[in-house]
Amino acid sequence: MAGMTIAGLAREGGVGVETVRFYQRCRLLATPERPGGSGSSGGFRRYGAEDVRRLRFIRSAQAAGFTLEQIRELLALNATDDRARARQLAKERVAALEVKIKELERVRASLRRLARECGWGSEGPCPILTAFDAS
Repeated sequence: MAGMTIAGLAREGGVGVETVRFYQRCRLLATPERPGGSGSSGGFRRYGAEDVRRLRFIRSAQAAGFTLEQIRELLALNATDDRARARQLAKERVAALEVKIKELERVRASLRRLARECGWGSEGPCPILTAFDAS
């Protein structure tokens, strides 16, 4: 895995090359120097196992709902071993997820009710189709 190109890094991280470049622009991933100089005269940038690990962490943290700014902070905390702040960020994320879960449960209950009401009648518009009409 050592010495891979950006395409190899993207493949190992399960993302596209443009995603890697986006993370580099956001300063979540480092952009290695080109060997032999910059521009078209230089060689290919090379990435290693630590870059893959970091890329996978970024993707996992995003999947957990952390913002890019929170991910940046978590990566910085990793260097300082500030577990209290990392724990606080995780607890905040859990609280936000609990709010979202309650909201989704309300939506599910509403859709179930509408589906039942739609099955009760055979005349007129289905309640599902009229539920979202502007009042």
